[in-house]
Amino acid sequence: MIKFKLEGEFIPLIALLKAVSLVQSGGEAQMVVEDGLVKYNGTVDRRKRLKVRQGDKVEFMGKTIEVE
Repeated sequence: MIKFKLEGEFIPLIALLKAVSLVQSGGEAQMVVEDGLVKYNGTVDRRKRLKVRQGDKVEFMGKTIEVE
């Protein structure tokens, strides 16, 4: 499990994937989200501009990111 400390009210999903180094670029992050490879709180979510907030969990490539 990867723990991510949120600095503000939210972080965009694409920025979160880049911040924890699960993708190399914003373009790659957009592709994996559009392809349905990312789960948000247990459900596949294809929204690129999704706002991830404290307490949310994001799953990608067998890894879980817990936002604190």
